[in-house]
Amino acid sequence: MKISEKWLREWVNPSLSTNELSEQLSMAGLEVDGAEPVAGDFTGVLVGEVVECGQHPNADKLRVTKVSVGGEELLDIVCGAPNCRQGIKVAVAVVGAVLPGNFKIKKAKLRGEPSMGMLCSFSELGISDDHDGIIELPQDAPIGKDLRDYLNLDDASIEIDLTPNRADCLGVRGIAREVGVLNNLDVCEPAIEEVAAQSDEKRNVTLSAPDACPRYLGRVVNGVNVKAESPLWLKEKLRRSGIRSIDPIVDVTNFVLLELGQPMHAFNLNAIDGGINVRMAEQGEEITLLDESTVELNSNTLVIADDNKALAMAGVFGGLHSGVTQETTGILLESAFFAPDAMMGRARQYGLHTDASHRYERGVDPQLQRKAMERATELVIEICGGKPGPVVEAVDEAKLPTSATVTLRKERLHNVLGIAIDDAKVTEILRRLGMDVEQTDAGWKADAPSYRFDIAIEEDLIEEVARVYGYNNIPNVAPKATLSMLPANEAELSLSTFKALMVDRGFTEAITYSFIDPKVQDALFPEQKSLVLPHPISSDMSVMRVSLWPGLLGAAAYNQKRQQSRIRMFETGLRFIADAEAPSGVSQQPVIGGILAGRRMDEHWNGNDEQVDFFDVKGEVEALLALTGRTDITFESATHTALHPGMTAKVLLGGKEVGLLGAVHPQYTKLLGVSGRPFLFELDLTAISGRKLPEAVPVSKYPANRRDIAITVKDEVSVGSLLSYVEKVGVNQLVGLNLFDVYKGKGIEPGYKSLAISLTLQDPEKTLEEAEIQHAVDTVVKSLETKFGAALRE
Repeated sequence: MKISEKWLREWVNPSLSTNELSEQLSMAGLEVDGAEPVAGDFTGVLVGEVVECGQHPNADKLRVTKVSVGGEELLDIVCGAPNCRQGIKVAVAVVGAVLPGNFKIKKAKLRGEPSMGMLCSFSELGISDDHDGIIELPQDAPIGKDLRDYLNLDDASIEIDLTPNRADCLGVRGIAREVGVLNNLDVCEPAIEEVAAQSDEKRNVTLSAPDACPRYLGRVVNGVNVKAESPLWLKEKLRRSGIRSIDPIVDVTNFVLLELGQPMHAFNLNAIDGGINVRMAEQGEEITLLDESTVELNSNTLVIADDNKALAMAGVFGGLHSGVTQETTGILLESAFFAPDAMMGRARQYGLHTDASHRYERGVDPQLQRKAMERATELVIEICGGKPGPVVEAVDEAKLPTSATVTLRKERLHNVLGIAIDDAKVTEILRRLGMDVEQTDAGWKADAPSYRFDIAIEEDLIEEVARVYGYNNIPNVAPKATLSMLPANEAELSLSTFKALMVDRGFTEAITYSFIDPKVQDALFPEQKSLVLPHPISSDMSVMRVSLWPGLLGAAAYNQKRQQSRIRMFETGLRFIADAEAPSGVSQQPVIGGILAGRRMDEHWNGNDEQVDFFDVKGEVEALLALTGRTDITFESATHTALHPGMTAKVLLGGKEVGLLGAVHPQYTKLLGVSGRPFLFELDLTAISGRKLPEAVPVSKYPANRRDIAITVKDEVSVGSLLSYVEKVGVNQLVGLNLFDVYKGKGIEPGYKSLAISLTLQDPEKTLEEAEIQHAVDTVVKSLETKFGAALRE
């Protein structure tokens, strides 16, 4: 919506600058996108009259003129405009004038003839893009008057971006009402008198679709002169609102549209057969529009028709054959109310959008049509002449929208706004908004005016009070809130803790589908029953996963095919195990899994090409389990159909199995498209989410003592079980135990291995004597000899 600031100030003139007015409108909910000057920055341009106009002696396309600008002497000016002729009033830039772009007018000679100024076009003055010829001013324009004053060019074109609910402001009248309310000023509406009928000619109106059009007014005006020139003030107001002048009849209807917000249309009276029938279109009915396009109408489209044919798409576009032409002498003015529900989407349905459809889709005042008709009639007669007939109105009162009565509670107003506004102030605001207000003990009861069809509920009134009171007048008070610590179980590890550790250790989180290829799952887990989806996305995503491994292996293969030589990924999620005892027949178990493949370290000049092995994946699992703070973690050899025999282990926590790890069986790497030897692990998150809280103990101030022993045991003896046994022997001073070497070879019998173990001994209360240290070491050695048949190497 674009309007002239001068035009707005004719209705209401607050003591505000253009920027202040724009800011006020924006803060009231009518967002101003911009305010641009209606003309360029120029000085020294006067109203002149071409007294003489003759052909230039040395140029075919130039004319030599003598122009009066009110002084005693006439100005010799050379002009090349095709419409330059004797007797017209023009815009004259005299010597010394400065045009837009800092273009200064000086004395000059054009093809040997002196030129003491310049006759200007609209484009040269930055008024419009029209550069077809020089400006032709009305014959009553006063010679010598400054053009900027004559045309009121110290004006701005204000563009307002309205929300769909504020259709009442799609006109100068509506915006003026808002400005008046915001500044507590009266609005000076132009007096619109009823135009008496001067003839009896009329056309009957039938409402065949009263739900879509409950009110329609028509008026015949005969003897109009369509060839008359629209007055300059009318053209300027239209131009400054973004609408070009076409002919006086169309200009008048557009003017009423902009002024009052009521769309109107004028039909060529001679093109109407019989009366007017407002009806729904017949399916497939065709009409040629004013832009000469032919559309095939749908049955949901409202049309204005006569006894034989459709004349126009109601509220959207006029018909070509019923439009006003230069030969038209009689017109039928239309002013109607079309229901928004019947208009919404109809223009877009045919790829159209007009100023009329824009307003009708959002809603117009259902009580405005007669006022608009009288205003348009008055202007048509003033400009084009003619004799008006009586206004014919067809109305279905039951179908017209009724104004809403809304109750506003004081308590609710205070709670929403956070401030207490004086009751008298609220009453004043509501009344200034045009509402009939009744104050009660609990609040107010307000009847919305007919043009505020967007007011329906209590919150609408609260918004109105707030924006008129001024959002800037509502103090900024920061909300107060008290924070309290939420109870947290320190002994429980969160999922984010596990994820953060994996990321810190160089892993990337993967997210894969919970439904996978049954062929892959059956190959890796042949002994586990798969849950088949009744309506899968595709055949290769038709079963629920029983492990994270298939998805991780697929992700690894995808990355390896894209030149990723080092794979370290993890995933958390659910595995779905068929369980007849579960309520739904399926047990959903949260797990964390990971995959390692390729190089152990990133490529580096100081590194090597070592590949990951079993102990790398075992180390990652140990790092995860270290979060639990427990020491009863063991690994035992195991077997699994998906993993390599001899490179598979189950993970035990307190003697209970909580997961598996190992290398993928070679027979499946080709099936899954994975290169190299990938290693997998998977742990039950429920089982490892408990944490043993640390207990503070005093740090011993006495020195620790290390003793190393080397023993030989059979190859089948597990180092893990051996170390666990040492910890349980009963040597109280043992605070550290570490395997630092494994040796096989010369000096060791076949079938045996040598283990080098460090023992760290420390007493919190005293310094250990050598005899005590040796006794502890002997106790450990003897226990190993008894339990595992170990022998101390010399």
